[in-house]
Amino acid sequence: MFLSLGTDKKKEVMNKHARSEVDTGSPEVQIALLTENISALQSHFDEHKKDHHSRQGLIRMVNKRRKLLDYLKKKDLKKYSSLLKELNLRK
Repeated sequence: MFLSLGTDKKKEVMNKHARSEVDTGSPEVQIALLTENISALQSHFDEHKKDHHSRQGLIRMVNKRRKLLDYLKKKDLKKYSSLLKELNLRK
């Protein structure tokens, strides 16, 4: 069972973090979408504790988000800091 964001939620997140109208691939947007997916999966595990297949997907998403955050930190420290505050991520 794969839990993904709905189209409306995805557009909302993209509009909030996009650099321009047509931006869908910037690190900020990717990190925000991954964060939404991760939080949805974490609530899924409260009910389905033995769903190890989805847990592997969660670990992949967390690793990808970590790499994107490291990249953003290296390229633009101000955007990195503001994104951490917006998404309530600790570092």
